[in-house]
Amino acid sequence: MLPPAWCASSKVSIRWTAGLFAALLPLLVHGRVLAQDAEPPTDIVQQGKYRLYKFEQPIGEESWELSRAGEQLLLHSKFKFTDRGSPVPLTATMTLAEDLTPKSLVLEGNVSRFSTIDTELSITGKTAEIREGKQTRQADVPERFFAISGYAPVAVQMLLVRYAEGHEVKGALATLPAGEVRLERRGHDTIKAGDQSLELERYRLGGLIWGNETLWLDAQQQLVAMVGVDAEFDHFEALRADCEGALTTFVALAAADGMSALADLAGRLSPAHAGALAITHAHLIDGSGKPPVADATIVVDGGRITAAGAAVEVQVPAGAVILDVHGNSVLPGLFDMHAHFEQVEWGPVYLAAGVTTVRDCGNEFDFITAVRDAIRDGRGLGPRLLLAGIVDGDSRMALGIVRANNAEEAHAVVSRYHAAGFQQIKIYSSVKADVVTAITAEAHKVGMTVTGHVPNRMNAIQAVEAGMDQINHIQYPADVMRSKANATAPGAPPAPFDPECQEAREVLALFKAHGTVIDPTLVVFEWAMHSSAVPFVTIEPGVAKVPRELFGPLNNSGVPPAMAERTRAQFDNYLAIVGALHRAGVKVVAGTDQVVPGHSLHRELELYVQAGFTPLEAIQAATLVPAQVMHMEQDLGTIAAGKLADLIVVDGDPLADIAQLRQVRLVVANGRVFECSKPWQSVGFKP
Repeated sequence: MLPPAWCASSKVSIRWTAGLFAALLPLLVHGRVLAQDAEPPTDIVQQGKYRLYKFEQPIGEESWELSRAGEQLLLHSKFKFTDRGSPVPLTATMTLAEDLTPKSLVLEGNVSRFSTIDTELSITGKTAEIREGKQTRQADVPERFFAISGYAPVAVQMLLVRYAEGHEVKGALATLPAGEVRLERRGHDTIKAGDQSLELERYRLGGLIWGNETLWLDAQQQLVAMVGVDAEFDHFEALRADCEGALTTFVALAAADGMSALADLAGRLSPAHAGALAITHAHLIDGSGKPPVADATIVVDGGRITAAGAAVEVQVPAGAVILDVHGNSVLPGLFDMHAHFEQVEWGPVYLAAGVTTVRDCGNEFDFITAVRDAIRDGRGLGPRLLLAGIVDGDSRMALGIVRANNAEEAHAVVSRYHAAGFQQIKIYSSVKADVVTAITAEAHKVGMTVTGHVPNRMNAIQAVEAGMDQINHIQYPADVMRSKANATAPGAPPAPFDPECQEAREVLALFKAHGTVIDPTLVVFEWAMHSSAVPFVTIEPGVAKVPRELFGPLNNSGVPPAMAERTRAQFDNYLAIVGALHRAGVKVVAGTDQVVPGHSLHRELELYVQAGFTPLEAIQAATLVPAQVMHMEQDLGTIAAGKLADLIVVDGDPLADIAQLRQVRLVVANGRVFECSKPWQSVGFKP
């Protein structure tokens, strides 16, 4: 039977419209999987509409109807948004028994700008017939299960919650075509939305995407809001149309709830303890450039290093907890200088990879400030967060909701971010040239620096001359360092980079004179530009350790093989340009822009060694140099008495082989010692 809480509130007697029936008729005619004995729908039981958001910017909507078809229910959903000019449409049709047990599901369309879905599922007895793309298979049907695939559409998530509650599901719930989800009640919230006050139940749902989503349902089991990520792992929200004014409230609540769950996890993974900690018999690589110390002791007390050096020179305090690392290497905690911390699950991942400080290069204001504050105050689990507040200009391709189109708006944006404790402003691609100048001037007045993309209709030289202190992504320097004399025909592989050409020498001199900092994010380009004929896991072995939800999107990537020669030549030039920047004395800092969570920072440093850095110089691009760039060298970047105790213990010697940096065994951060395998496992990764 229909759950009375939502059935009783929906006695809507609206006849099935001819238009909607016509839209579904081709599915029936062409053999799409509706139950064989389904009768034509007669009444709409419920209907609704959600506004869809990305980075809190409205980008589309989903409309859905739940109708009765004889003794079954039929859900039809139309889901569509436009992301930076690219349409992302999706349709879903689902039949269910009265108790919401799924009978069939059809999903067709896109789930991001870069990924599609074409899935059919039909259940007869205890057997499920499944088609995903061109592949078909059969699967056994569990006693209790639900049919769903991914974060969209939102209405299917709503029915999943109703099913789980109606069937009193505890723990994991199997899903078809594959996987399982976990639903947990997290609390009760009173939300003000316009003139109404809503009493809502908050749920955490895991298993649809990597990590968790936060859902709110009202007393009639209508889904009111969802805060999660999309198939690109970007911030994504859905709100019932009458609740749009409460978006930032939902985002902040989701962040706080996620951090609260991780705070509990931190206590289980590494209980806090008072007193001194002594790390003994370490191979100390302090990050300063000094030779390693073969048998070293590092003493930590109160979250700071009190002594570090040769064992014969360091006294271990009485009563200290001894951590004997048996000759493993101890290094400063790593920085990831280009992150987008869009899920709380990134916190354990970063720590497990040895990353103790992250610069977030553009996020939702309410989300990232809540996460930063929770970690800082010991109410969460993750690395220290440094924030670059994103700003864009109005355009069809704009990202987010923070905009500056003139000097007055530039002043307001900088003032807001500065007041909230952000270290930097991040320029995005649609900011106009005169507004870039206004933003940099305002930021410099209050002691902030400016990083970001080189906006459209500008080049890297103009961006630096307009006051930008730093540039994200190597393609922007590359665009102005090519030799015009060695230009190749359009579509042909580019000529090898010539560091002695006039264009390169002039740009290198400009960057050096201005103190420009570059975070190349080579790993993004390697992932996007390698041949799709080569599984990415053969390039980045960390892909083999990610959860199921991440493996496909990460591994099945790259360009068509016909383009591979050209993109390989272009990537080789990017490597060569990073090497030229380093030799010229331009500061290079290591960042990932996500890609393979945790693992890609290690890959970035391996690529720097390929570009000509020594292993120590590559390590310094993720330790000492970021600390200097962010004016934190008094506390971070090297291991020395008086500095914060951000430390990693690595099996092997990364100065002999930079790949050994992947073998992070222990992390000291936020006054706790973490055995890295446990944070990895806590978010579904293999250690």
